[in-house]
Amino acid sequence: VFPNVLVQFEDFANRNAFRLLEKYRDRQCTFNDDIQGTGAVALAGLYSALRITGGQLAQQTVLFQGAGEAAIGIANLIVSAMVGEGLSEHEARSRCWLVDSGGLVVKSRTNLAAHKLPYAHDHEQLPDLLAATRALHPTAIIGVSGQGGAFSQPVLDAMARYNERPIVFALSNPTSKAECTAEQAYTWTAGRAIFASGSPFPPVTLDGRTYVPGQGNNAYIFPGVGLGAVISGASRVTDEMFFAAARALADEVSEEDLEQGLIYPPLNEIRQASAAIAAAVARVAYRQGLATHPEPENLLAHIQAQMYTPTYRSYV
Repeated sequence: VFPNVLVQFEDFANRNAFRLLEKYRDRQCTFNDDIQGTGAVALAGLYSALRITGGQLAQQTVLFQGAGEAAIGIANLIVSAMVGEGLSEHEARSRCWLVDSGGLVVKSRTNLAAHKLPYAHDHEQLPDLLAATRALHPTAIIGVSGQGGAFSQPVLDAMARYNERPIVFALSNPTSKAECTAEQAYTWTAGRAIFASGSPFPPVTLDGRTYVPGQGNNAYIFPGVGLGAVISGASRVTDEMFFAAARALADEVSEEDLEQGLIYPPLNEIRQASAAIAAAVARVAYRQGLATHPEPENLLAHIQAQMYTPTYRSYV
């Protein structure tokens, strides 16, 4: 009925989201925002955070609170990016760990859902996030569980003990479900946390310094990805497009932003970021031979000219 449409879907049950994405991703122009969009925005945050901490993505150990669509989407994209930095897929997966309602996801557990199995590693069973943090010494913890307060003071104490600049992403929405608040993240790590949240939090002043928390929201990613796919007439939406989107978003973060603690560009600059992401996505489509529209001479200018501008004439 609509042969050239781009289908973006989200808020599907886990079993359906993974099944449908796997079935259609190589046949239709489609993506799942909970899985792939969340993955890209989190990966962008990690790229920005590494500008502060130094080191490579392939050197990080990432521990997730949650093991649903968002966690798997982020982990899969991180793994692919680590493979791009030289790790084998097995080595990359071994750097991503999941904690769900049953504790650490390990091979010895029975009845694990299929989407968790690639991240079920050989390790003793651990009951919760705190035990996993103390055992694994992650450089980053990412909360996508919807469990408010899961990043407790003991968890953040442990992160601060093992890392000079612990990376703490409390991405669950709304605010009541955030794994910790910005104030808790900065206070419990003596201002050393590199923090982002899914919900907005106000700036935090601690020991005379003001920290501005970033908001790691999918709104940074899916408009640009969709626009880039539409502008290029992409026949598919690929993982490489989400890598490009993550890199483009991280590149929009200025040194001044990083100084304030921001690892995403300010939301009032989201249109600029979306245009940059769209251009990056379209370039991948042209490079991979997936574009069906001719490539403009000035791609970014063409994209900016096509963007909807909500400016209305006054009749009063």
